[in-house]
Amino acid sequence: MLQLYGHPFSSYTWKAEIALLEKGIPYTFRILDPEHAENVEALRGHWSPGKFPVLVDGERPVIESSIIIEYLDLHFPGSPRLIPETPEAALAARFLDRVFDNHVMAPMQAVVGEYLIDMQAPDRSRIDRACAALDTIYAWLDERLKGDWACGEDFTIADCAAAPALFYADWVRPIAPAQARLKAYRARLLARPSVAWCVDEARPYRAYFPPGAPDRD
Repeated sequence: MLQLYGHPFSSYTWKAEIALLEKGIPYTFRILDPEHAENVEALRGHWSPGKFPVLVDGERPVIESSIIIEYLDLHFPGSPRLIPETPEAALAARFLDRVFDNHVMAPMQAVVGEYLIDMQAPDRSRIDRACAALDTIYAWLDERLKGDWACGEDFTIADCAAAPALFYADWVRPIAPAQARLKAYRARLLARPSVAWCVDEARPYRAYFPPGAPDRD
């Protein structure tokens, strides 16, 4: 059975888990925390930097969330595809995967990072820059989104990336009410069974969110 090393509150762990759940692939979750030092040690045996998520198939580690999803499509061909088969559609899905990771997740994490550096006096100028970047990409996404999912009517790798990115980003910089398409897309993502499962698994850890988790979602 596949093993997934990660943490239930980790956005990139969500991304990999959503893919596994969408595909209906059985796996064992190896939580990484101080109470499970054996998992941390095992992870470093597979990937010395110790970053996660890491998927282990037999003795083969698969590293980085986007690569994990590509690997699942390649090695579990009977499951629903998350990378479209046609080259142009695949390119569009991979592009939006990078948009959500680099232009939504990254500025969200920049805000969180400032609170980790100094919880009492985070650098407001850096937070403001990250929030401005989120405003810019929110506007772009609101204009671009047309169908139920990021790439139209099929749930893809882009949606696996979008779910955790928009979930947490909206906590640090709420999506504006005028951006109705983007708000509705986030709501559809959170209602998707695979995503809802990840949200529920992460609930016990909300107190760990440095800026403070809002009382919603």
